[in-house]
Amino acid sequence: TIIIKKAIQIANKGVRQKASEDTTLYGMGTTVVVATIIGRYLQVANVGDSRLYVVGEKITQITRDHSLVEEMVRMGGIDRETARNHPDKNIITRAIGASEKVEIDFFDVELKPGEIVLMCSDGLTNMLEDEEIRMILNGQRDIVEKAEELVKAANNNGGKDNIAVVLIEPFAE
Repeated sequence: TIIIKKAIQIANKGVRQKASEDTTLYGMGTTVVVATIIGRYLQVANVGDSRLYVVGEKITQITRDHSLVEEMVRMGGIDRETARNHPDKNIITRAIGASEKVEIDFFDVELKPGEIVLMCSDGLTNMLEDEEIRMILNGQRDIVEKAEELVKAANNNGGKDNIAVVLIEPFAE
C-alpha cells in the first residue's frame, strides 16, 4: 500500500502542476482505482467514483464512491434507486488534482477461485446495474468477450460517458 499511496500522491502532484501551467486546464482532475494481487489477496485503493468489484456467484463493490450522491445515501437522505438517477450523481467529493493533499481509501480482500476482478469507470456503472454486470461476466466464455460485452451493453443503454473496463482473472489457468 505504501507504493500505491506514493504513486497516487505523485499523480495528484502531476495533475495539479499541469493545471497550474495552463489556465484552460484550471480545476481539472480525475479519478483512480488501483489494485494489486499478492497471492490470493487483493489490495485496492481508490479516489473518486471509479470502482472495483469482485464478481463470482454474486457481485460485490469493494470501493466506495466519493460523490455527493453517495454521501446522501450513506447519511440516509436518499435510497440507492433514487441515487442512480439523481441529477447531481456526477459531482465527486474527492479527485486526483483537486487539492494539494489527496485522501485515499484502501481495501484488502481475500479472493476465491473463480472470481473475477472488475475495475471500471462510472461510464460503465452509470449505464448498467450491478446485477446486469454480473450476468454479463458470468455469461461469456473468455475474458475478452466479457469486456467487449460490458462495453457493448453500456453503449446500448446510452453510453453517455467514457467507458473504461479492466478485467482480471487471478486464478485463470
